[in-house]
Amino acid sequence: MAVKIRLTRMGSKKKPFYRVVVADSRSPRDGKFIDQIGYFNPVAEGEQVKLDVEKANQWLNNGAQPTETVKALFKKHGVYEAK
Repeated sequence: MAVKIRLTRMGSKKKPFYRVVVADSRSPRDGKFIDQIGYFNPVAEGEQVKLDVEKANQWLNNGAQPTETVKALFKKHGVYEAK
C-alpha cells in the first residue's frame, strides 16, 4: 500500500481550506484518510498553517511520500529541520 501525505479540500466555494492528511494513494482526494496531521488556510491573512511535526516525521520515517505542495509546506514550516 503506497501512502501519501497530501491536502484534502474543505470549505465552501471560493473559500478553500485544506487539511493535511495521510492517505492511501489510491483513495480519492476528499475520500477516506488514515490520519490528519494538520491544516492549511491560504485565504486567511498570513496563511494559517498548523502541523503536528512529530506525526509528520513519524509518517515520513515510515515511508509516506509527501506531494509537491505538502513538501513545500513542510520545508517552509520546518518539518524537515526537526528530524
